[in-house]
Parts: sequence; structure tokens; C-alpha cells
Amino acid sequence: MKKLIQRLLWKQDPAVYEAKDSKLTPSLTTIDLIGLGTGMVVGTAIFTLPGIVAAEHTGPAVPLAFIVAAIGAGLSALAYAETSSVLPFAGSAFSWINVLFGEFFGWIAGWALLAEYFISVAFVASGWSAYMQGFLASLGIQLPRALTGGFDPGHGSYVDILAALAILVVGILISRGLHQVSRIENVIVAVKLLVILMFIVVGATAIQAKNYVPFIPPHRPGTSFGGWQGILAGTAQIFIAYVGFDAIAANTAETRNPQKTMPRGLIGTLVLGTGFFIAVSLILVGMFRYDRYANNAEPAAWALRHAGHYFTANLLSVVAIVGIFSALIAILLASSRLIYAFGRDGLLPKGLGVIDDRHVPNHALWLITVLAMILGSVFPFTFLATLVSAGTLVAFIFVSLGIYALRPREGKDLPDAQFKMPWYPVLPAISALFSAVIFWGLNIDAKILMIGWFAIGLVIYFAYGLRHSIINQEHRNRP
Repeated sequence: MKKLIQRLLWKQDPAVYEAKDSKLTPSLTTIDLIGLGTGMVVGTAIFTLPGIVAAEHTGPAVPLAFIVAAIGAGLSALAYAETSSVLPFAGSAFSWINVLFGEFFGWIAGWALLAEYFISVAFVASGWSAYMQGFLASLGIQLPRALTGGFDPGHGSYVDILAALAILVVGILISRGLHQVSRIENVIVAVKLLVILMFIVVGATAIQAKNYVPFIPPHRPGTSFGGWQGILAGTAQIFIAYVGFDAIAANTAETRNPQKTMPRGLIGTLVLGTGFFIAVSLILVGMFRYDRYANNAEPAAWALRHAGHYFTANLLSVVAIVGIFSALIAILLASSRLIYAFGRDGLLPKGLGVIDDRHVPNHALWLITVLAMILGSVFPFTFLATLVSAGTLVAFIFVSLGIYALRPREGKDLPDAQFKMPWYPVLPAISALFSAVIFWGLNIDAKILMIGWFAIGLVIYFAYGLRHSIINQEHRNRP
């Protein structure tokens, strides 16, 4: 037993990751990173979640839920910024924890991230499908009911064909190379932010002050609606918006001068994304009473249509249709790099760690693309939105605590950090605790899913990864 515990705690040599990731081309700049992060953060979530969270949890106080989530995500972003500047490897938290705490804990962190990415790809595609269907309906075009949503025979839907199509198209795009993708991403994000500003300006003309009263509705006993209980529940659901931080960090190995560029990209994304979230959610709940947004996956366009702004609503839908692709690009890109990192380390079949002539891990990319197409076309949007935050929070906890293992090694066997998380050693603990509290506020479905997901991960690790990991060979070769 003692030998097994020692084996689980074997730490990866950073030089191994540096050598293996050298085949990836460092081409991303600060603007590219902010584009990727903002594409994810100000992506599906800003067009979809404010209305759902307001109706189910917070009422008009949905901006408070975004602010609380931003504080928690901001603390984690500081930890991400320091760690990525010292350990600029693909795989983000998986690779970092492998170096800092050992392979077993790295696998747990990486497996949690995979749940986050896997469900996020499906969630984003499902949100895109909802907007596409709303736009087509405004033109008098209706898809067969059976092809419009996840598997729900009671309501006549069996598969969301548009969600699967969106994932496939983005997979093809990413397979052509990262440099081309980053250019497309930056253009899409710029257009999307302009249209969001248009929504804020036009929507402000339709605000009715009565819709803000009471701003924090009283708590309904036995539910997660109202009061600070509702705000905490809304915060847990909203955390999906901040998955963009890890999506940025997953591309560290493909970033120019990551020691300086990565912290700027992370913090820039946080500031820009949070500002837009607060503004959009305030406008949205001011236009119509919050309960009218229940089960509405395209609340912004719906609100504009019902306020009589049909042109702006349709323009927003078109941009959402294109803009949500930017979120899909960011998260599918990050998830393929995580699968690549698993294959690179031998914890999954090594073929997944192969990089092709275009410097793209295409085996990993197409595995996650096909699996996400299945998930996104079968499960409904609201179900996916509830579950996705769990993996994000687990990763945030690991990275925050990782600062305690990282800081003593900086300037010794690891490079000195270009950016340091302030108020060490207090702030990393607060960051981890903050994420743990929000995780506790998740609904029971999310917690059960994570328990089941970790059980599967442990089986895979002990049945395959433990024996095939490259760290075994490295330790045998050490004198």
C-alpha cells in the first residue's frame, strides 16, 4: 500500500512537457487570448443564462449573481495567471497539478476539466441551436419537432440536429490550424461585442422600473429561488460563463511569451466579460418581468421582439448565431488540447497525443468532436447548463491550492513567476474556499454527476493510465 501511495504521488518533470509541447506552434498574442476568452465568457452564457437564472433563482438580482461569480472567478484567475506564467504547458490544470502534487491528483483535476469541457461543448452548441431555431421561426421556417431538441419523447423531440451540425463545422475549422482559427475568432468577437452594445442601448429604451421591484425577491421555502439562497444558486449556475479562463490557459503552450501574455489575457477577459454581463442582465430584467424568461434559451432576442424592436432582435439573433460559434471554437479548442495532454502522458491511448503536419492534435480533436456531437444532440439545454459548472469549480479549487506548492519552487527548480498572486498565503485559501462554497450550492444532479464521473475516471486511471503512463518509463530510467 505504501508503494502504491508513493507511485500515485510521482511528479512529472516539467522538462518532459516542455520537450513534448515543442511541436505545438506558439502563435497566440494577448489580443488572441482575450478574443478566445471573451468568445467563451461573452458567448452562449450572455445570450442565454441571464433570463434563465433570473426566472429560476434570483429575480431581478441576477447582476448580483454575476458579480459574486466574477469575484470567485477573479480570485481563481489570479492563481491561473501565476501558474501559467511558470508552467506554460498544454493541458492547463491537469499538467500543472501533475508537476506540483503528483500524477494521481493531476488526473483528478484533468478529469474534472474534461467533464467541464465535454459538457460545455454540448451546452454551447445547444444554445446556438435555440437561437438558430428562433431566427428560423421568425422567417416562418420550422424544423420537424423530432429534430429540435434533446431526447424527450414526451414532448416529441429526439435529437437536436442543429447542435450536432454546429460542433461538426467547428471541428472541421479547428482541424485546419490554430492561426487561421484565431483570426476568425477575433473578428467574430469584435462584431459580437458591437451588437451587445446595441442591445444595451436599444433595450434601455424599453426598461420599466417596476420590473426591478423587489430587486431581491423573498426566498421561497423549499426552493432555490429568492433571497441570498437564490443568488448563490444562480452564481453556481452562472459559473459556466467563466469556463473561458481555463479555455485560455489550455492554450498556454501555443502562446507567444506566455509568462507575460497569459496573465494579461486572463485578467483582460475577466474585466471585459464581467462588465458586459452586468450591463446585459440589468437591461434584460428591466425590459420584462423576470418570470417571463422561464425556460427561454434566447431571452435577449425574445425581449427585443416583444418590445417591438424586430430589426435589432433579428440582428442580435444573426450575430448570436455567428457569435456563439466563437464560444464553441474556444471550448472545443481547449478540450482537444486536454485530450492531447492525456495522450501525451500515456494516461489515455498515446495516439491521442499525436500532432499532425499542421501542428494540430487531430486525433484528440476528432474524438472530442464526435462525443460532443452525441451529447449535445441528446441532452436538453437547461440540463447541460446545470451540470457544467461542477467541473469548473473543482479545477479552480485545485489551481488555487496549487499556489502553495508552486511558490516555494519558483526561482529554484522552476522559473520565477512574471506575475504573482497577491496577498500570499491568504488569498489562495480564500479563492479555494470561495469555489468550494459555490460548488456546495450546486443542485443535487450536478453533485451526483460529478461523483459518477470521478468513479469512471478512477476506473480508467487504475485500469489503464497507471500502467501506461510515461512517468513509469521515466522513473525506470532515472539513476
